[in-house]
Amino acid sequence: MSRGLDHIVHAVHDLAAAADFYRRLGFTVGSRNRHPWGTHNHIVQLDGFFVEILTVAEPHLLERGTAHAELARLFGAFNREAIERGDAFSTLILESKAIAADVSALAGAGVGCSGELRFSRAGTQADGSTVTVGFSLGFARDASSPHAAFAVMQQHNPKAFWNRKFQSHANTARTVLGAVLVADNPTDHHIFLSAFTGERELHSTSAGIAVRTPRGDIEVIEPVAFRDRYGVSVAAEGEGMTLAGLRLGVARPEAVEACAKKSGIALHKHLNALATGPASAFGATLIFEKIEG
Repeated sequence: MSRGLDHIVHAVHDLAAAADFYRRLGFTVGSRNRHPWGTHNHIVQLDGFFVEILTVAEPHLLERGTAHAELARLFGAFNREAIERGDAFSTLILESKAIAADVSALAGAGVGCSGELRFSRAGTQADGSTVTVGFSLGFARDASSPHAAFAVMQQHNPKAFWNRKFQSHANTARTVLGAVLVADNPTDHHIFLSAFTGERELHSTSAGIAVRTPRGDIEVIEPVAFRDRYGVSVAAEGEGMTLAGLRLGVARPEAVEACAKKSGIALHKHLNALATGPASAFGATLIFEKIEG
């Protein structure tokens, strides 16, 4: 079963400052949420996809032997270590519509997998009312990419999570187009990427490999190709994959430019895209491309 992009984790030292950056760039940012193991987040929703801006706000909770010990280790502690290395995208998560089957499929494909890990938390609707949202995650492991995490996730109360009001953005962002990873040897990750996405057909390019999912593309390209395509220089972490960029579809690129100019955020045009790089975007690269409609 093929799996589309669900969300990406943007791990940061200063959650309030990072959330403010997204607001100033024209995104609607949700309220602050708390996980039982001590990570806090803000959510930026698009159609069927979201950016999870995250920090470790209560590190003492990571050490407690609770019912969420595995999530504390695989998600909380991993992101704590990621933040210690520097702000950046840390985790790529795909949508699961049948978590038990997906976890089984990953294990059957020889990909290290955590098994199903379930939790719930409180959330706030656009009108200020409180709801409970629930999730099950399964973490997949690419042994050669220690600084990037991968997971599949199924929502158990999606109607309480998704809200059109949160998906209306001043910068006219509408949808996710893809996630871009860099690696010195992209083809080394062909087997993992196929198993992770559930897609057998991967496409080889002059820069690396790509897979088209039901929601967005995942590409693994060489750092020099990332620089040539987006005008941003990034480095791969050893031989493994590093989450480098997020491609977003916008109705009016000029709206992105207006938001960035008003807020003093560095934004440049390169080929057919607008991009703000790690120096401005808290260690990440956000890429804006025009879509129709």
